[in-house]
Amino acid sequence: MRYFCFLTFFFFTFLASAKAQNSLADEISYPYLEKLVELAKKNYPKLKLYQARVDAGDYNAKKMKLSYFEILSFSYLYSPDRLASTINPNFLNGYQFGFFVNIGSLLQKPALIKQAKSELRAVEHDRDTYMLNLEADVKQRYFAFSQYRVLLRLKADALHDVESLAQELKYKYEKGETSLEEYSKALVVISDRQQARVSAEADVLISKSALEELLGQKLEDIK
Repeated sequence: MRYFCFLTFFFFTFLASAKAQNSLADEISYPYLEKLVELAKKNYPKLKLYQARVDAGDYNAKKMKLSYFEILSFSYLYSPDRLASTINPNFLNGYQFGFFVNIGSLLQKPALIKQAKSELRAVEHDRDTYMLNLEADVKQRYFAFSQYRVLLRLKADALHDVESLAQELKYKYEKGETSLEEYSKALVVISDRQQARVSAEADVLISKSALEELLGQKLEDIK
């Protein structure tokens, strides 16, 4: 019994020490995080979709400004001298030019241009809002990934230490210095720690995959 108590006591003592040595703050690199945010803004397809809408809106606004020229029309008429004199002596001879202004279009243009600019601002706000959301999402997933990495190290170190103590307890059991019950309890603790480590490994892989989804590339490829 005393060996099992020693095993349990040492495990929790080691875990407390490991927590002090494996701080989440030490795991996080803010310059690296900023690089991840920039990569997400560059690579994430949905943000490209928002940017494409902004580009289309900008093109439409410029097009509306240039459309002022559409309200003007030009025409000309050529009347040969002899033909004009024969048909109507009072009709002007030669080339005749004319410019026409569409008053209805002229009155509508300011409102249409204002509408195009307003639509452009709307899609820009949508893009900027999504960019902020994307940045926050990258940070949250990076923090989660960092947290799971720290937890994995804690659980892996704890398992290693418990396995060492269990090995010592096994020798004592073989020498008859401890009971089978105490040795079996140590094996149960090891099994629990192994399951905890496997679970932590899965958390690291899942959080890594979630972060890479936003980045558009593997973390291993990011220097």
